[in-house]
Amino acid sequence: MLYSLLSVALLAAPTVDIPHRTFTLENGLVVILHEDHRVPLVAVNINYDVGSKDERPGRTGFAHLFEHLMFMGTVRVPQGKFDQWMEAEGAWNNAWTSEDRTDYYAVGPKHTLPLLLWLEADRLSALGGEIDQAKLDLQRDVVRNERRQTTENTPYGVADLKLPALLYPADHPYHHPVIGSHEDLQAAAVRDVQDFFAAWYVAGNASLVVAGDFEPAAAEAEIRRAFGWMPARKAPRTEPARPRAPEPAAVTALTAIEDRVDQPRVILAWQSPAHFEPGDAALDLLASVLADGKASRLQQALIYEKGLAQDVVAGQWSGRLGSQFVVWATARPGVTVEALQAALEAALDEALTSMDDDAVARARAKAETTLVTTLQSVANRASQLNTYQSLLGRADFLAEDLARYAGLDAAALRAAAAGLLTRDRRATLHVVPAKGAVK
Repeated sequence: MLYSLLSVALLAAPTVDIPHRTFTLENGLVVILHEDHRVPLVAVNINYDVGSKDERPGRTGFAHLFEHLMFMGTVRVPQGKFDQWMEAEGAWNNAWTSEDRTDYYAVGPKHTLPLLLWLEADRLSALGGEIDQAKLDLQRDVVRNERRQTTENTPYGVADLKLPALLYPADHPYHHPVIGSHEDLQAAAVRDVQDFFAAWYVAGNASLVVAGDFEPAAAEAEIRRAFGWMPARKAPRTEPARPRAPEPAAVTALTAIEDRVDQPRVILAWQSPAHFEPGDAALDLLASVLADGKASRLQQALIYEKGLAQDVVAGQWSGRLGSQFVVWATARPGVTVEALQAALEAALDEALTSMDDDAVARARAKAETTLVTTLQSVANRASQLNTYQSLLGRADFLAEDLARYAGLDAAALRAAAAGLLTRDRRATLHVVPAKGAVK
């Protein structure tokens, strides 16, 4: 009940914000402090402006590989001690990599803040030069096995590897999957990895958020002590990565791939406006109207009325340089992939034509409430502040983020889709059962 009241209060407030203070160290590290004493926890979130978009041909997967290497230890923090020392004090950590950036975060009791900051500063300052062949071999094997488990050996996972090349031309930074290829990972040498760290893991390419139960003056002093001595160096990017206008898909013809699955899947995908760009929020709501829940347009048509699909999914997957609007449906037994695609296209056309303002209002309320309720966690608030800082260069964007959805109606969603979700701009992918596959 308290969470519901908080969400309503925030949505109704004339000004919505995550209170914070931002300053920049002399070496370029951006620091954001968000103080909240309601729960005796602290969250440390450090973002590096490097993702798969920054990899060069023949060396794909490096950003994600380095996410793993960052836990391999230094002289001061031997291998395995990063987690052990943190967990011994009741804290925990994790990390993730995307096309755009790499993010590391830790959460623990308030007394752990000096430790969390010191551990992050230690690996930023020292880890790159201490990577050796044994560490590289170990984590390369881990990443290659992750690729097998999460994509190659997961039903329909091969689509995640194939779709970027279908959707984006060869010169687009999103042309290859984040996890990279086995060939490129296997070809990586110690010097390659050390050079990658030296180029991108510098204070001037990072933003640090501390959120939760701490005293600001003490936290700032700790941050300056841990990070302030590091040299002022910038990443090799000559200018900030900027959104690219949506283009026609690199391959608009039908592409079919085999996988060890029982039923075929039809995937329709388009390039769409970048995160926070005009049209991004409208397509986010459109995806919800189309396929979020039993009452959604595509689920009603394909699952409950015609009985052709066992699932239908739609999403606006937003990125800094561009986004993907993706719709897929998995056939029920006995339904051909051609029949499913025809029905999916017809249902999509019908939904775009006939959706009403009530359906859009429900999707808008859900999007707004989801964003606000997510912020009940101090770790999520830290992540959200760093998302805004990393993608927009400013952390104070929450009110404007919510405002993107305000006033959107069916006409606005149709306008966002017009000229964008067309068949000549679409990548179409069929994932079909492999011949002779064991069922």
